[in-house]
Amino acid sequence: MIRWISYPKSKRPPVIAQKIAAVFEGIASSIDSTSKDLNSNAVLELLSSGLRDIGFKVERGKRAEDRIDVPVLFGQNGKVGKAFQVDAYNSSEGVVLEVEAGRGVLNYQFLKDIFQACMMSDVKYAALAVRNIYKRSNDFDIVATFLETLYVSNRLQLPLDGILLIGY
Repeated sequence: MIRWISYPKSKRPPVIAQKIAAVFEGIASSIDSTSKDLNSNAVLELLSSGLRDIGFKVERGKRAEDRIDVPVLFGQNGKVGKAFQVDAYNSSEGVVLEVEAGRGVLNYQFLKDIFQACMMSDVKYAALAVRNIYKRSNDFDIVATFLETLYVSNRLQLPLDGILLIGY
């Protein structure tokens, strides 16, 4: 079962968030973490066609030419001085997508994903996909509670229009 929440909850989820969720829902039975033990690359591969259909460029591998780099800093003559790699990027919508599996919560990878999205040039919205269940941990609920706290406390202002959390 695919679960998703768009933050902040006080704003209507953008159309692109609903399209991303629909791509996940279209392959839900193939990536269901309650019955499948896929790594993040396998999940991304299954999502790739649907993501491309909605305007995303999707990572094809770990070689330099297969990765997607989103600029963070610019240097001399406007050349990219620092970039972060993402799993998928829709430049026209300003949306990055990161798909996590086992280490999404275990190693707090979701926090790094949020931080990096905040640093990226021209990124307005971040989408994070985590497993619903990893071992005995309910990863989706853990990240949802964290994001709920982040937005409700209002103590930290992110430079993003929002975050989409997807549980698969």
